[in-house]
Amino acid sequence: MRNRFTAAAAAIVTGALALTACSSGADSGDGAQGEKKELSIVGFAVPLVAIVAKVDWPRFGELVTSEDSRTALVLSLETSLAATLVCIVLGVPLGVILARSRSRIVGVLRPLVLLPLVLPPVVGGIALLYAFGRRGLVGQYGGIGGHIAFTTVAVVLAQAFVALPFLVLAVEGALRTLGTDFEHTAATLGAPPSVVLRRITLPLVLPALLSGTVLAF
Repeated sequence: MRNRFTAAAAAIVTGALALTACSSGADSGDGAQGEKKELSIVGFAVPLVAIVAKVDWPRFGELVTSEDSRTALVLSLETSLAATLVCIVLGVPLGVILARSRSRIVGVLRPLVLLPLVLPPVVGGIALLYAFGRRGLVGQYGGIGGHIAFTTVAVVLAQAFVALPFLVLAVEGALRTLGTDFEHTAATLGAPPSVVLRRITLPLVLPALLSGTVLAF
């Protein structure tokens, strides 16, 4: 059974490479460009093929429905939902500040918010450990690190740390695209900033907020 699935996966990859080569030759005739496309498909497909080849397909249903699998799935959903909520609570105000504020601090805040996008995962993990570990910058006070390090809370923090920039970028981009005309009009009519944010700004960026939430999840 496993050999059949491995052969099928290999055939899929071979067919995808052939289609890519034909497409690149017909569209541009550039051999170098075609090779880049082939390499990108190989780099994406090989890990998937490796996973498919290693699955014990005859026992797949039993493995997926086992107690350990259900526990892992529930834990993943719980931590993902919690991290997404953290991203919404922190990401929406950050997106509004980056898009609307003209303060000099924005020039420092934006690189800090976007830093997780360029940090290697290992470096990000070490940074969080140094911040919230038992002897970390924050964790060393009041025994906080003992309640965070190597717990579910630490998983939520790590997920939120990595996912937050996606939601911030979605909100900031939507606000910059929409401009400030509606907000200025509401302000001139006497609406306080909190009402403008709740009744004007957030409804306008709701589609971007939803897409950013999906990315953060």
